[in-house]
Amino acid sequence: MAKRKKEKKLEEKVVYIIGSLRNKKVPHLAKRLRKLGFKEVFDDWFSPGPEADDFWRKYEKTRGSTYKQALKNYAGKHIYEFDKFHIDRCDIGILYMPCGKSGHLELGYMLGSGKNGYVLFDREPDRWDVMYQFCDGVFFNLKELERELINNNKRKE
Repeated sequence: MAKRKKEKKLEEKVVYIIGSLRNKKVPHLAKRLRKLGFKEVFDDWFSPGPEADDFWRKYEKTRGSTYKQALKNYAGKHIYEFDKFHIDRCDIGILYMPCGKSGHLELGYMLGSGKNGYVLFDREPDRWDVMYQFCDGVFFNLKELERELINNNKRKE
């Protein structure tokens, strides 16, 4: 795993909310985390709406593209580069469950880049997975996550 970079103060950190386009609670989580005093909480990826991925797939299929081809077309590359640019500039990733494969890849990328990463579950999952131990913390309660984010910052100042 990559080495962690020199820690910044809370007001210098940028948080990337990782989640599903179908999770209507994403903007509410971001709004609440902004109140903690971070430099920025990024959730702009949410703006295309809950069916954006479905529309992209339908469009590419209408064009006759396979999934592999669609990933290399402009829309697929542009959306990927948009997300990656913002993931790269952020200090902390919070995977907000429920979330799919791409969210898990994004969090794994952030952790592998030496950034802090947390998971916030909406409830205890039916199926447990030991690999969430890669994360800096797993939470089932937003208040506990908020305390961790604040206390983690205080420990590293």
